[in-house]
Amino acid sequence: MNASVKQLRAFVAVAETGSFAEASERLSISQPALSIAVKKLEEMVGGALFVRSTRALCLSPEGELFLPVAQRLLRDWSDAFADLQRLYALQQGKLSIAAMPSFASSRLPAVLAEYRERFPNIDIAVRDIVMEELIDSVRRGRVELGVAFEPESAEGIEFEPLFSDRFVAVLPAGHPLAARRQLRLGQLLNDVLITLNRGSSTRLWTDAAIAREGREPPSIFEAFQLTTVGAMVAAGLGVAVVPALCREQMLQLGALCRPIAGPGIERRVGIICRRRHQLSSAAMAMRSLLLERV
Repeated sequence: MNASVKQLRAFVAVAETGSFAEASERLSISQPALSIAVKKLEEMVGGALFVRSTRALCLSPEGELFLPVAQRLLRDWSDAFADLQRLYALQQGKLSIAAMPSFASSRLPAVLAEYRERFPNIDIAVRDIVMEELIDSVRRGRVELGVAFEPESAEGIEFEPLFSDRFVAVLPAGHPLAARRQLRLGQLLNDVLITLNRGSSTRLWTDAAIAREGREPPSIFEAFQLTTVGAMVAAGLGVAVVPALCREQMLQLGALCRPIAGPGIERRVGIICRRRHQLSSAAMAMRSLLLERV
């Protein structure tokens, strides 16, 4: 049994006005159409909702009990429809996104500020997590979209490029190579190399670039965060190769950055979404802003 909104509105209008003529005027429908709607509702519930006489139109006992229920149902329907309209109009809603730390601490804040200015009523949750966890979060639907390097595997996700990031060399102040404007990767391999832990995508790309050089550094320090890598370099423990997105962060930690000439590491950064999954209006607006501003 499914009563329509039209039937509920017809019943409530007649009950509140006590007149089919006034109710039809309120709803802007003809009296025959109104009568049919009420009759179908009565047939559906199995009894009369109104007591009709030549003098008056009154609610039946069952109709009196049902009236506040019908009024509440109509209010709930109206509120739900208004909420849905506000979601599409980006006047309310939630957005959950993820970004790898190098992007979250460099380019994302300006994008978030503009998004907030355009859509002040959207609640935003940002997860700054490593690339591998970010991709898993997108695949599992924990976040609607993420920004990270292009993954090796596109299983279950879609990648939309934003820009290319070419990794840079990170040196401690006073390093013999610091006077050079740019370096080659092979020049860094004479020093201790500080890099991210094995299993991370950045480490895999770094190892592949070192393999192309045909030799390895004398030793390797491992860390789990790029900020730790930068701090270790600044302390003079070695050199590193990190995404150019981290340049400002490395400088703030006291390290120096130099571009790498010739073969190095270059990866595309882009938007990662779950494959065959429709983004919400809030997420679509963020995607458009990223494509526009980054």
